Amino acid sequence: MIDYFTVFTTGGIVLWQKCNQPVSAAIVDSLVSDIFIEDRTRSGEQSSLTKDRYTVKWTTANDFGIIIVAVYQSLLQISFIDELLASVKKLFTTLYGDELTNKDPEKLPVCKFDDYFAVRYAELEILSAGRNVGEVINEGFGEKFASGDESDDVSEPPSRVTSSDSVGDPVKAEKATVKKPNLSKRGGRRGGRGGPTTRVGRESPFGSSGDEVPTKKSGKKLRKWDIDGSARDISDDEGPLDFSAGNTNGNVTANGEHSDNPLLEDENVENWGSKTKSGEFILKDLSSEINSILAAPDASTTADGTRGASAALASGFGFFRNIIGNKVLNEQDLDKALAAMKDHLMKKNVAPEVAQHLCDVVSKSLVGTKTGNWTSIEKTVRAAMEAALRRILTPSTSVDLLHEIQRVKSTNPPRPYVISVVGVNGVGKSTNLSKIAFWLLQNNMKLLIAACDTFRSGAVEQLRVHARNLKKLTEREGGEIELFEKGYGKDAANIARDAITYGREHGFDVVLIDTAGRRHNDTRLMSSLEKFAKYANPDKIVMVGEALVGTDSVQQARNFNAAFGPSRNLDFFLISKCDTVGDMIGSMVNMTYSTGIPVLFVGTGQMYTDLRTLSVPWAVNMLMA
Repeated sequence: MIDYFTVFTTGGIVLWQKCNQPVSAAIVDSLVSDIFIEDRTRSGEQSSLTKDRYTVKWTTANDFGIIIVAVYQSLLQISFIDELLASVKKLFTTLYGDELTNKDPEKLPVCKFDDYFAVRYAELEILSAGRNVGEVINEGFGEKFASGDESDDVSEPPSRVTSSDSVGDPVKAEKATVKKPNLSKRGGRRGGRGGPTTRVGRESPFGSSGDEVPTKKSGKKLRKWDIDGSARDISDDEGPLDFSAGNTNGNVTANGEHSDNPLLEDENVENWGSKTKSGEFILKDLSSEINSILAAPDASTTADGTRGASAALASGFGFFRNIIGNKVLNEQDLDKALAAMKDHLMKKNVAPEVAQHLCDVVSKSLVGTKTGNWTSIEKTVRAAMEAALRRILTPSTSVDLLHEIQRVKSTNPPRPYVISVVGVNGVGKSTNLSKIAFWLLQNNMKLLIAACDTFRSGAVEQLRVHARNLKKLTEREGGEIELFEKGYGKDAANIARDAITYGREHGFDVVLIDTAGRRHNDTRLMSSLEKFAKYANPDKIVMVGEALVGTDSVQQARNFNAAFGPSRNLDFFLISKCDTVGDMIGSMVNMTYSTGIPVLFVGTGQMYTDLRTLSVPWAVNMLMA
């Protein structure tokens, strides 16, 4: 069980709290003094601290300036604590986001949050035990709530703690905390399976018919569940089970008696909940609302689609949260925020030199400027960094590949458009070449794949399989595809030249050339690329770089860009495996910054359809998230 749970602002105002067991004030005070004041927190993430015999876990919502804290005994292993913290963060910021944004926490209707917390806690507790929520409801979970008997457990709403009080002092607030029913208690036990005793229905909060004399079991009986959750055995001649038939007599139980339960007065049971296919009755009310809130986009998402600053970024910005409007910025004002920004970008796989360059650009653009009215330094620095990232990622040349292919096809005499794919070993050159091929086949192109990787065992066979699969997939669209190969051990540049000649003679629209992978720091292997570029003379040279590579992507891009000779460079990048790194997509910034060459495609999976063109706003949002 969680001993203490609280939500308070970065200014020290306790917005909501729940105290199940007395906890020393030193526990939360140590969190504030040792972590937040010393600025050692990883904001936005669930973090933990061990103090005495307690474990303290917390998360922060920096866009709203609140901290969510849970305290429990270290001996307990609460598997769902991280999910509970995330749920409370999402619920609280969604329900009270406007009040928090307007800096008016004194007007928060926090008393209602007790119910949200109780329902979500119960759901997670049940799921962590590997049980179904509906099963526990039928067992009588929350029976005390259903009976309407809460008078012994409810006191007056808690008084709000002001900022002058000790931050998050659970001992002082304990007396004023609303006491809710113990969520760990279960209702009446359901009849067990087997054993010498006769199976009976569970104890119900509604009236009993009095007919409880056990009878000799004559065979398996059908069981019917009434709207109050009770069960009764029926004979075979009463007909099949019909879960759609409910009691429509208002406040009348299945036994014909009137119930005093106020929850059923003048209420349609269908508005109270719904039955599953297995006949389980699931409450709507808070759980349905909670699920819809949790399934919605984050409350930190703004109208323009951008998201709030994340962990390290927001931690550095917290220092400036109270400095807003008409502030002339100098280097000292920006030092801490830019240091946090650099650390944030490096955690996204942005190379140190690139992150430093971005921070220098932001600093130069902001020093001497005045922040707008009601605009914080946080927002000012963030906007400047987004602009710097957009300038790097936005292509300076045309990347309309289809338009260029159509233009080459219309020349007289017509010739095939040649695209070559290069990169280091294992980044997915052949796979992404097949994705490009599938995309072109959807545009009714006639393709020729040239197998110029004559070194790696199985490379030709891999392309043969891709060509066969793509041919079957695109027969209905009318696209044509063929493989040009001459086995292993041959010179790749000569094979590429022969493939282009073959494509011109046979009317192919596009020739896709696969090449062998090579280490970017191996001079002997890289030297052959200049001859390849001279013989094949491709229209586009695509380098496949993987999102996983991290900061080494800078040197990879520079070495490949310089390997084709003084008169030829790379044309664009394809960043593969972006689905494996989440929002850590700094590699594309590294490659674009170091060469000035744009990213055209992004690989997002292993299927032929897992290829996307780069959206600069998406990339900026991911990097700033």
